[in-house]
Amino acid sequence: MGVSTATARNLFVYLSFFLFLISSTVPLRPVLAQNQMPALAQNQKPAVSYDEKRRQANDIAVTVVVSGISCTCARFTEDIRNVVNDLGPDGVRVLPVLGVGGLQNVNDVLFLKNMDMAVVDEDNLRLLKKKDPVLYANVEQRVQYITKLYNSEFHVLARNEIKSYDDLKGKKVNFNLKDSQTEVTADTVFNALNIPVQRSYYDNDEALKRLMSGEISAMIILTGAPQATLAKVKKEDGVHFLPLDQESLPKHELHDLFANYLPAEITHEHYPNLVAEGTTVPTIANRALLVAYTWPENSPRYKRVAKFVDAFFSKIDQFNNPSRHPKWREVNLSAEMPGWVRFKPAAEWLAAHRNQAVSANPDIPLGQSSPELRLAFEKFMQNYASSSGRKTLSTKEREMLFARFMKILAESKAEQAAAR
Repeated sequence: MGVSTATARNLFVYLSFFLFLISSTVPLRPVLAQNQMPALAQNQKPAVSYDEKRRQANDIAVTVVVSGISCTCARFTEDIRNVVNDLGPDGVRVLPVLGVGGLQNVNDVLFLKNMDMAVVDEDNLRLLKKKDPVLYANVEQRVQYITKLYNSEFHVLARNEIKSYDDLKGKKVNFNLKDSQTEVTADTVFNALNIPVQRSYYDNDEALKRLMSGEISAMIILTGAPQATLAKVKKEDGVHFLPLDQESLPKHELHDLFANYLPAEITHEHYPNLVAEGTTVPTIANRALLVAYTWPENSPRYKRVAKFVDAFFSKIDQFNNPSRHPKWREVNLSAEMPGWVRFKPAAEWLAAHRNQAVSANPDIPLGQSSPELRLAFEKFMQNYASSSGRKTLSTKEREMLFARFMKILAESKAEQAAAR
């Protein structure tokens, strides 16, 4: 049923009159007097221009290349970001960048534009020089370490029918992604053991799925324990960690492996669902380092990384916190890395704070009495002998090991406990 023209006209008139009544009862917005305008303009801050805002954002940003998101290095960098970040005009902003890991992280810092830092492993320089002596001839002058972060344990998770590394001969084993630190170290280990396997290169999540289904016999991850992917696995899943020591591999010579890597343990505290309480799984470990590209001194990027070092080192005590990764207990900023050059701003900060505690864990003793040192060193020697199979050592070898022990004293939880 339609509306007549007269009715529509009447509705329009009524609505117009109604709107007029409303508008007449609403007070008009007061108009500012002309002489009030300058005062308002004086109190109002000018807007920041696009170019100025862009400059400010870039002036405080530093980048850190890490491995996959489940890697301990990614969690460490997130912790650093959460503690160090200051988004003020004169602050520091940490930008994690997901890379591949291992040798690729070093190459990213060396060759990609605007990459300031990375988390890499201690053996990377040695392996790169071996790979291409010409290209990486002076790599230690272009990439230098800021600090040692934590120890990366060598995890080999295998199906229950695999009892030792020898049982993996000819089997399918996942080496993680190509050029990742896991792949690099796993290649070294299996070549040293002379155990040929069928290698695959899946990411951790995909590898775990294939391990559970029986498509592969084992998967390898080199990272600081506990590792997020492995922490979800249960003994009921039919898998376990393989030990890497002389007792479990009596037919193999492990001296060269333990000359380049640290003896380590995977513990119940790391993986309560996989390692029985009161037991450990012997293995080896590599040191994870925070490194920096050596931008020209006095360049804006050099100054930016130097500012980050000061902010990070000055707040090291804030990482001894249950909300942070437990591996922060292993961090000692003053630990020296043989074969590496310390980044100058880091060395200068340590020299200026020589009498200040530089460990994330206040329980790590910086000064030791002789009896305590002797007890701790003997504990270290016992672990070394059982892991490497060396029963006797010459005086020279013992002295060399003692010097090495002094450098890594604060880096192993077991050694720290023995030193107290």
